[in-house]
Amino acid sequence: MQKLLITLLVVFSFQGSSIAQNIPSPDDILGYKIGSQFSRNHQVIDYFKAVQAKVPKQVKLEQYGTTNERRPLYLAYVSSEANIENLETIRQNNLKNAGLIEGNPSASDIAIVWISYNVHGNEASSSEASMLTLYKLLTEKQDLLENTVVIIDPSMNPDGRDRYVNWYNETASQPHDIDRQASEHNEPWPSGRPNHYLFDLNRDWLWASQVETQQRLEVYNKWMPHVHVDFHEQGINEPYYFAPAAEPFHEIITDWQREFQTAIGKNHAKYFDKEGWLFFTRERFDLFYPSYGDTYPTYMGAIGMTYEQAGHGRAGLGILNDEGHVLTLLERLTHHTTTGLSTVEIASKNAEKLNTEFGKFFKNSDLTYKSYVLKGNTDKLNSLKTLLNKHHIEFENATNSKVSGYNYKTGKQSHMNVDGEALVVHSNQPKGKMIKVMFEPNAKLSDSLTYDITAWSLPYAYGLEAVASTSKIPSAKLLGKSALQVLNDAYGYVSKWNSMKDAKFLAELLKNDFRVRFTEKPFTSNNTKFERGSIIITKGDNKHIKNFVDKLNTLAQEHAQVLSEIQSGFSQTTPDIGSPDIKLMNKQKVAVLSGEGTSSLSYGEVWHFFEQQLQYPLTSINTNDLSKTNLNKYNVLILPNGYYGKVLDEDNLNKLKDWVRSGGKVIAIDGALRSFAGKDGFSLKFKESKDDEEKKANLTAYADRERDYSNNLITGAIFSAKVDNTHPMAFGYDDHYFTLKLGSTAYDLLENGYNVAYLNDTKVYSGFAGQNAVKALDQTLVFGEEPMGSGSFIYLVDNTLFRSFWENGKLFLVNSVFMVNNNAFEL
Repeated sequence: MQKLLITLLVVFSFQGSSIAQNIPSPDDILGYKIGSQFSRNHQVIDYFKAVQAKVPKQVKLEQYGTTNERRPLYLAYVSSEANIENLETIRQNNLKNAGLIEGNPSASDIAIVWISYNVHGNEASSSEASMLTLYKLLTEKQDLLENTVVIIDPSMNPDGRDRYVNWYNETASQPHDIDRQASEHNEPWPSGRPNHYLFDLNRDWLWASQVETQQRLEVYNKWMPHVHVDFHEQGINEPYYFAPAAEPFHEIITDWQREFQTAIGKNHAKYFDKEGWLFFTRERFDLFYPSYGDTYPTYMGAIGMTYEQAGHGRAGLGILNDEGHVLTLLERLTHHTTTGLSTVEIASKNAEKLNTEFGKFFKNSDLTYKSYVLKGNTDKLNSLKTLLNKHHIEFENATNSKVSGYNYKTGKQSHMNVDGEALVVHSNQPKGKMIKVMFEPNAKLSDSLTYDITAWSLPYAYGLEAVASTSKIPSAKLLGKSALQVLNDAYGYVSKWNSMKDAKFLAELLKNDFRVRFTEKPFTSNNTKFERGSIIITKGDNKHIKNFVDKLNTLAQEHAQVLSEIQSGFSQTTPDIGSPDIKLMNKQKVAVLSGEGTSSLSYGEVWHFFEQQLQYPLTSINTNDLSKTNLNKYNVLILPNGYYGKVLDEDNLNKLKDWVRSGGKVIAIDGALRSFAGKDGFSLKFKESKDDEEKKANLTAYADRERDYSNNLITGAIFSAKVDNTHPMAFGYDDHYFTLKLGSTAYDLLENGYNVAYLNDTKVYSGFAGQNAVKALDQTLVFGEEPMGSGSFIYLVDNTLFRSFWENGKLFLVNSVFMVNNNAFEL
């Protein structure tokens, strides 16, 4: 027997050695030593394909999507041969354990670890590390794969990565230059950090506005891993950050999740201590804002973590930092490889416990609010349903006529009358903790010093009336209406105006050369009242379109848009269709500034909004070309958030003013307003603080200054704004609007303009706002129009397109483009 055991050990040892020798190293496939060059995305994928070809029974490569620039998105499943053979069984058993699919789970000691690389394209060491991690898992850490399935996403943002790598490879000196002033350490706008549309994918997990996120979430929610790691890079003078995270932790995070973060951190520390590498934990990177690559998985039951290596896009292949250390790409990827393998190791050692605690996470009977009930605009409800479907969250419709609970509009306990169209989301379902995070009125904040915004509650973001109930509200699944309208021949047709769905229909009409009117006053026709902003398409205006009714009917059906027929231009209540108060809409030519001076993120939000959401043409003008641009080719110029001190010099500012006086419109967003505040000819002015405390000597202790300064900050808080919905910018809105305020900069109400939305109530409905900052907000502008000559400057103090998730604010921008000051010249 002893001889047999020895023989088997020799055979197994030989087989393991044979497999290891059979697997190509990154160097073998890349053709250069890993860390000596930056690999393009296709080279990274080629390595994964080469390894799969050698060991197909241990590596399964799956394409799960494609980017905007047509680069493939891949996942690699890495495990033992037995686990890969039973991969689908392991996946389904895990979902049964969470109650996400029906069936009784069998006891499992298989840990599922998902490790994601390069969500920020210019934090490029991590994709290099993904290759070395794969290699070492299969050659040195085979034992860990016996009870662990490792899912590797080698590059979450291939478009951004290649933007950075291609720039660096064509820019860097040979050999590389460690002087930080060298061009290879100073990326041009917009940098490789964001994706094609310049979105930060690390802040898009919950909102899922981008195709990369949408495609990834489909797979993620079919697996629901026990551990998820998001690899990043930070400044060149920082060493390495890993778990445990900093406060604040969201209150739904379990004691087990906290404890295991510490266990993982201590395991990493063991390896870093051995090598004498510096690191830090429990600072800066908290677990609160829900749309990160660490928080989203955490709120879905995983141990979600961010790892941050010194370097970032500035480091290149090597750079001299402030401590006199030359930080190299090889060093950076080695650190990431170490923490990646350490994560798999600690998960393997605790596989059974991970499964047990993962199952417990999805028991949600103890949550305070049992149901969230929402009513309002049908299009907005459908938009919210689309978001819930992306996260595989269940919802139903109300069957009661009255519900009681916390009323989001009043901030108090009250009741709300509902009908069968009202949406009900119950928290007593497997993803109930995530539902609490998404819908809770005001997330509990244990520390005011946070890494991101502190408010996002979906009823406010979608502009819906809502009640959070401590009792489960009766509900049922109702079938949607699918009947299509067929238009009859009529004098004209009217479309409502109160949602982005209506706006997209308008854009389609204009692109197809329909002549469209809109009403500035309510009117009644055919016993139907039509509100301000309603879109009117008459037969007389569109004689140039052959088969007018058929073509209009086709577009209406494609957009599921219900049109009301009117039989006469003579209205029951004025205005009549031919009234000056019912205006012909110009087919606006819209431009946006891009390049140096603009925030790449804000520009990307505008770009994505017009191309992917509104689907209306947009021309991008580089700020370097503004002085020589013929603005008379455009009706509207959008200035994204940015710093325009160098761009809007005296000549360019005068050029803008002259163009506006002749009929142009400038739409300034967030920081762009600074370029006009207090300038000659503008009534826009900064709100001056009257607090004498700021004039006193600062006697706050050095160690307390950061926390003391938070009294002056607003970190993404929600306020209720008063709205003048008789102004075209506010058509389709009620007389109040919940706005997401991202900072404390405030502007006085306009003296020579229209204060379309403003704060006369400084109550904080959700999120953190320092007491000093709140004091300064009373009677301040949110949205306004300042006419100048025949045109207008339009001010959006709060960015309605921020990360593309504040759905209820987007119509303000559309109104600004198409309805405000419609007398602007037609090209």
